[in-house]
Parts: sequence; C-alpha cells; structure tokens
Amino acid sequence: MRFYEYESKALFAKHSLPMGELAVVNSKQEARAAAEKIGGSVVVKSQVLSGGRMKAGAVQFADTPDEAAEKYEHVLPIVVGGETARSVLVESKSKVVQEYFVSVTWDGRRKLPVLLFSDMGGIDIEEVAESHPEHLSRTHFSTFLPLTPRLAKEAIGKTGVTGSDLNRLTPIVFELMKLFLEYDLTLAEINPVGKLENGRFIVLDGHVDMEAEARGKHAALLKELGIGDDETRQARPPTPFELEGARLNAVDHRGVAGNVVEFDGDLGLIIGAGGGSLTLFDAVRNHGGKPANYCEIGGNPSVGKVCNLTKLILSKPGVKKIAVMMNVVSNTRVDIVARGVIKGCIQAGKDPGEVITIFRIPGSWEDEGFKILAKHGVEYCDRSVSMYEAAGRAVAKLKAS
Repeated sequence: MRFYEYESKALFAKHSLPMGELAVVNSKQEARAAAEKIGGSVVVKSQVLSGGRMKAGAVQFADTPDEAAEKYEHVLPIVVGGETARSVLVESKSKVVQEYFVSVTWDGRRKLPVLLFSDMGGIDIEEVAESHPEHLSRTHFSTFLPLTPRLAKEAIGKTGVTGSDLNRLTPIVFELMKLFLEYDLTLAEINPVGKLENGRFIVLDGHVDMEAEARGKHAALLKELGIGDDETRQARPPTPFELEGARLNAVDHRGVAGNVVEFDGDLGLIIGAGGGSLTLFDAVRNHGGKPANYCEIGGNPSVGKVCNLTKLILSKPGVKKIAVMMNVVSNTRVDIVARGVIKGCIQAGKDPGEVITIFRIPGSWEDEGFKILAKHGVEYCDRSVSMYEAAGRAVAKLKAS
C-alpha cells in the first residue's frame, strides 16, 4: 500500500529526517494561511498516489499567500494518472544547490534489500542508470546482520561524494534503510534530497510503500498517520463488494480468501497459487471471457471462509457462473476448497453442477476433493489440463449456456 507524500513525510519526521516547514490543506483559505505562517515562497503540491505530478502541472510555486490560494485552486482539479487530489500540501520553497536520489527497495532476484543512491536527483532514476551509470550505486544489505552507517557511507561514496557532504548525507540515507526494515516497506524513497546554500540537507519529496500483509503489524502507525482500515490504496476507492471481500478475509485468520477486485464481467473467479491468479485472469481474457472479479485464494482457508467468499461472488449483479482454478497446491487442501465452494453455491440457491464452469485445483487431497465434486456433478480436471486450457473451458462453457 502506498502512502501519500504528506504521510511519508510524517513518517520521516517521526524519525527526525530534516524537512522544510509544511502543512496539509483542504481549502484555499487554509492554503493562504499556511503560506502566511511559513513565510516566503512556497510549493503547492497535489496529494495523489500517482507519479508524474510535475509533468501534469500539479506542482506549482507561489511567492505570496494570495498566490498560494490561487495555486491551490489550480492544482486541486488536475487529474494525475486518473487520480484527483485528496488534499494539497503547502511547503516552504528551498534554495537548492544540488539534488540527490536515495531509494531502498527489494531485489527479487537477490532476495535482499537494495539501496540505490545517486548524486543526480530530481530526474527519473532510469534515465540516470542508462545515461550516467557511474552516478548511481547499488548496495545490497542483509535483513539479518546488524545494519551500520558504514553501508550508507560506502553507497554514497561510490558516486564520488566526499567530505562534509558525505558525512551529512550518511545519517539521512542510513535512517531510510532502517525505516525500510522496521516498517516492512517495499519502497522507501527520497527524491530529491536537497543540499541548501548553507550546506544543510533536507528531504524535498518522499515515497513510501508498505507491504500490504504488514498492515496488522503496523496498525498503530497507520492509525497515527490517519490511514483507515477501509483504504485499499488502489487507483480508485474500494467498492462495497471489495470491502466485503476484505472483511470476509479478516474475520477468519485461516488461509487467504480475499484480495477481491471488482470488474464488470459475467464470470466470477476464485483463483490463485504462486502467481497462478494473474496467469488465470489473463488466460480468461485471452479466451474472450469477461472476469467479474479478481479474487485470490490460498493458504488453506476454512470451508466457511471459502463458502462465504463464493456467496459474495455469486451475489454480484451480472455474474452468470464461476470458475475455481489454481496452480498445483501443496499448502491448500483441495477437498476443503471443494466443500466450501459447493456449500457456497447451495446456500446462494445455485446448483453447483450448473454454476461452476470448471474446478481445476490439483494438489493435496485432490482425490477426496474430486469425489465431492463428482457427487455434485461439477466438471473438474487435474494437472494434466493446463491452466490456460482450463480457463478456455470455463469461458466456452459460459458462452454456451
């Protein structure tokens, strides 16, 4: 889940990272008052989760409080990446003589966090990596061994930064590395870190993404930042259907049967397993099907959980049939999913043999599961049928009905 800039900066401030004076405002009167309090020139920034604000004109500069109020009304309606502003940030404008980039993210190939640092901040880091690779350092670090400032200093030094600049940047970069680990982040980025005329360094813009599964662990922090439990932080607000899916998942700790995303198709999907959900979703579309939802399942959910999820998907207007498909599973019992899906269909007033187009979950306890499915006349298949072919059968069966 992504944080807004003002939330990222609130987290940074909590850990004493240096920043200019700022205020979140929700009216032009508040924008004017904030600029008066800050004094001098300010930056007026739309608060959206999407990138590309500057290019969209959603970041403006103002020299007076009245101009800040005007800029507020200018940036507020601007759509950035399909998203309108939640609020506006008014922040002091600093005279910067040099900009730096620092980011900590996860390297899936190395299975380690990686620190990226560049002395060419303020522009796309991909452009720096391609055109000026000597100005970008990559430093992997362990999640088990003690974290030390030496790693941060070495990463900065690789780009040629020396002297007092190196010494002043090191604690900022080191603190970002600690934040990444402490809060289970998938991204902690400051771009740019600005060097001021007096030699100080401050955070000018920041981005934070937290692992969605860590929300419970860091509930106190999210509450402190004002991030509600009902905020999925996707490109649009969650629908009641999606919120109900999250609620069903939350009330029963056994397994995963949630992460529901709503679409306007007619085929309900219960899918998953090691990337299988995305593969199956795409396969349904490639076969000409119209998914009514995206819903992951896994980790051996209970019969009740699967049952309630099935009823939810069948309750969505426009859903004609459902498909239950996963990759080969070892941590989810096939018979339990089969029982849950059939129970859900029956409780929804549907004939499982009619409404389930295909059941393709090969793996643990599959023989027992297949017996249950056969008893209710549900079409099923084992691993000899590929996921792509199973998706094709589901779409064909729906179209033939």
